[in-house]
Parts: sequence; structure tokens; C-alpha cells
Amino acid sequence: MLTPFFPQRLAPFALACSLLIAPFALPAWAQEQRSRLLTVTGTGIETIPTTITRVRLAVEVRGEDAAVVQREVARQTAQVIALLRSQGVERLQTTGLSLQPRYESRDDQREPRLVGYIGSNSVAFRIATESAGDVIDRAVGTGVTRIDGVEFLATDAAMTTARAEALRQATANARAEAAIVLTALGLREQEITRIQINDSGVDFSPRIQANTIAFEAADAIVGGDQTVRASVTLEIRY
Repeated sequence: MLTPFFPQRLAPFALACSLLIAPFALPAWAQEQRSRLLTVTGTGIETIPTTITRVRLAVEVRGEDAAVVQREVARQTAQVIALLRSQGVERLQTTGLSLQPRYESRDDQREPRLVGYIGSNSVAFRIATESAGDVIDRAVGTGVTRIDGVEFLATDAAMTTARAEALRQATANARAEAAIVLTALGLREQEITRIQINDSGVDFSPRIQANTIAFEAADAIVGGDQTVRASVTLEIRY
């Protein structure tokens, strides 16, 4: 009499199939845990006073001969740089150097006529805001012919401290928002499962675009505030 063996041969195959399928089938409790998540984002804002001024100045010279214009630009720029260094400015650097032809058009001419050259050299530096106006006035008296801009900044240390405070505010704000929602629904926070620090931003104080020297800078420069923003996203299981 023959013994049936077909079911016995299928048994290992059935076991293997069950092992393959098992990892992909989440238990009911795991699915419930994944669904019981609250995502909330908090923001923090910290405003700090600016104490540093970044200034951009330029020497511009016009003339008929290119070589003469270049030499005059170099001479005046050297005077300005010597003055700025004597005033203890920081991060002094050249930001632009150019020599361009200057043309003039007339109704009786078919082509514009070359009448000369315009040479310029611009520099940028940082200085304490309280001293910026006086330094600019001195630079104008030394050879600066154009003020390209003034920008107010906070120190690096102040920015670091402000960002840390903004992150603390953002985290507290996110926790408070979550607590309000969970309490309103009669639920309780179990644990924080994910933390994400989003890109923070900085609102710079207004920049002054000048392009003129027809005022006393010492009486016109007043620094503003700088705002640091932070955002934190929390995923909370309840």
C-alpha cells in the first residue's frame, strides 16, 4: 500500500512562502502606531540691533587718455586705502576695477565719436556703525567720488546667539501647538519620533544706495535691526 506524500512535499514550499510574505505584512498594532502621528511646525523670531556697517566706495576718473586715467585712479585709490587702513576698518577689499571708453553722439555724425575714458576702482570694508559716517566723510575728502552703498549688519557672535534663541522659540512653539491640538481632542503625547530643523532665514536691515556724495555722511547713518528666523518640525506619537 502506497503512502500519500504530495502534501508533505508541499509543506516546505508553503512555509517558505509564508516567510517571504511575513515581512511585508505589518501587524495591526504597527499600522495603528504609524497612523497615530501628529506633525507640527513651530517658528521662532529673534531681533537684534546691528552694530557693523558695510560700506562700498568708489573712485571714478574721466579723461581723454586711457593711461592717464588709469594712473589717476590708482593714485586716488592708494590715498583712500591708506586712509581706511589708518582708521582700522575690517575686511577691506577691492570689489571692482574698470576702464571703459566714453563715446559721444552728434546729429551730424553717423558714428559715435570716442571722446575719452572712464576709469573706476571700488572698495568695500566694515566698520563700527558709530564710526562709519565720519570715515566716509574722510574718504570723500581723500578722493572718493561715489558711495555705492551702505549695509547694516550684526556681529557673527550676535547672529549665532540669535539663531540659538530662535530655535528654542521654534521648538517651544511647536510643542505648544501640539499640546493645544492633543488636549482639545482628549489625547496625550507619547513620544517625539522625528525632529527636523528647517532652513532659517535672516531679514537684513534696509540697504542705502547712494551714488552721490552731496550730504554729510556722519549725520546721515543710523543702523537698524536684523531679524533671525528659525523653524522646527516635530513628529509626535499620541
